[in-house]
Amino acid sequence: MNLPQSQPIRDFSDYRSDFPGLHQTVNGQPLVYLDSAASAQQPTPVIEAVARYQREDHANVHRGVHTLSHRATELYEGARDKLCEFINANSRAEIILTSGTTESINLVAQSYCRGMLKPGDQVLITSLEHHSNIVPWQLVCEQTGAELIVAPINDRGEVELDELYELMTGRVRLLGIGHVSNALGSINPLHDIIRRAKQAGITVLVDGAQGVPHMPVDVQALGCDFYAFSGHKMFGPTGTGVLWGRESVLESMPPYQGGGDMILEVSFDKTVFNDLPYKFEAGTPNISGVVGLGAAVDYLSAIGMEAISHHETSLHDYMVQQLSTIEGMRLVGTARQQASVQSFMLNEIHPHDLGTILDHQGIAIRTGHHCAMPVMQRLGLPGTARASLGLYNNHDDIDRLIAGLEKARQVFA
Repeated sequence: MNLPQSQPIRDFSDYRSDFPGLHQTVNGQPLVYLDSAASAQQPTPVIEAVARYQREDHANVHRGVHTLSHRATELYEGARDKLCEFINANSRAEIILTSGTTESINLVAQSYCRGMLKPGDQVLITSLEHHSNIVPWQLVCEQTGAELIVAPINDRGEVELDELYELMTGRVRLLGIGHVSNALGSINPLHDIIRRAKQAGITVLVDGAQGVPHMPVDVQALGCDFYAFSGHKMFGPTGTGVLWGRESVLESMPPYQGGGDMILEVSFDKTVFNDLPYKFEAGTPNISGVVGLGAAVDYLSAIGMEAISHHETSLHDYMVQQLSTIEGMRLVGTARQQASVQSFMLNEIHPHDLGTILDHQGIAIRTGHHCAMPVMQRLGLPGTARASLGLYNNHDDIDRLIAGLEKARQVFA
């Protein structure tokens, strides 16, 4: 489908045909895909962009003088420019291309924090975080003697803001916080949180893996210092992602890894490192993946993130309404501001059993702890079933989910 830049299609059913992965049967049933928070399906323009690169333009970037290398470099760097505009970065030098949110956060932990933290310093996170926004900070605290401290959440799955703000003392050097909870869908009030953190002189990293695919993101307006996200959750290829960092902060950081392309001059006595953003991009990158990520940005931009947000919010409201009609249903995560994720429990049915029964009906959901074990421990649960939406979902998908859950309830009755 040709998506015009100036006049987005408003009927989201038109976009569904762009996703070939949705048009198949699973266990003899038409697929209902409700696992976009783990990995979103890819539209045809992304698949074709990667295939076209592999067929026609494959070569290494930055180093070659021949035509294929020039074409590959233009595609790769063109994707960086698209990402810069997509999140309103101040400069393309602030767009560090990584393998995903996890690498982006580890980069900050090891390059920014490891040389800065000392015993007595603190890193502040919340109980709502994905493991990728917990473990890197644990590691760097062990390496430096700093302390990891955690702000609690309430029963609705919201960060206790008063307690978070009380923890923002002069000892805290960095706050790591998610934009949207992958387990519960809770949207954190980032503008207020970041404003309070900056007043206390705290550097802020935002885990935006669940934010960028579902709502407009303007990193300059947010006021954070780092924002990390992944390509495969925003309809792009796996193994791609971005660390946005404030240019002045990135300039002060040493390289994260050493190797080719992140250097200007190497001798056995000394190495002169490359300028931003290449200082943090050692070795041959995932060129085809980044080309696909650039195509995903084009796709999302043509539709419009505001339109996507409105569509998914309406659909999430419908899903919550319909789930609430099922006898024995417990919604897990009822924050006042939620994105397109809903966790739940049905009677005493184990989430894995529930997921298996739904899979037999062609319905794909996620079950388990969702890489957020502390969230589950706080709520006293071994895990949950989780339905997560993408721009391609519709009311029929929700109705199929509800029918599948009713069947599971009857089986276990």
